[in-house]
Amino acid sequence: MKTIGLIGGITWHSTADYYRQINAMVQHQLGGVHSAEILIRSVDFDRIKALTFANDWNGLAHEMIQAAQALQKGGAGCILICANTMHNIAPAVQDAIQIPLIHIGKATALAVLEKGIKKVALLGTKYTMQMDFYTAQLKALGIETIIPSADDIAYINHAIYEEFGCGIFLPETKTGFLQIIEQLVKDGAEGVILGCTEIPILIQQKDCSVPVFDTTLIHVSAAVEFALS
Repeated sequence: MKTIGLIGGITWHSTADYYRQINAMVQHQLGGVHSAEILIRSVDFDRIKALTFANDWNGLAHEMIQAAQALQKGGAGCILICANTMHNIAPAVQDAIQIPLIHIGKATALAVLEKGIKKVALLGTKYTMQMDFYTAQLKALGIETIIPSADDIAYINHAIYEEFGCGIFLPETKTGFLQIIEQLVKDGAEGVILGCTEIPILIQQKDCSVPVFDTTLIHVSAAVEFALS
């Protein structure tokens, strides 16, 4: 079994889900009392949030590279950045290490392709929705991406940073997200990507009429497949 290296704390709420889901999946596949071999380098989200709001991607790359190199030195066989937005600087992180970085956007795009979906909605931070580092992974596979209106992007972004980041998941926020998803479905979305690793804590498949792509679960599945291969 290869050791999985997690860059966590972005936020710790979803990182806890990564740890739980990886171990549950390994135990399911290997049986008995098996669990995963995991290293976690957890960063201070307050610092990451400040750098993100300042659009300091060089500063963010430095933070992620330091964490990835520490995990590699510790014996990790692969790296997962436990956040969608930080994959904007994934190429820089991959260039700085000698082990694979499992890209959440690439894994998600493959999952959408497997479902035969050609038009998918993307929810996440404004950076994930509006920059091209994520949508490019989908476009490369012939998948069209649609995003919410400007007002809805602002609403989602605020909820992620000011609520989910603090561990707050309100029923009224869930209602707001579901209304946004409903509109995107009316606009032609055949599925919806929960492109922030905290959103699956709020929204599940049972809440939606179209296929939901839980990026935390997809990322975890790719990591376990690598670790056990």
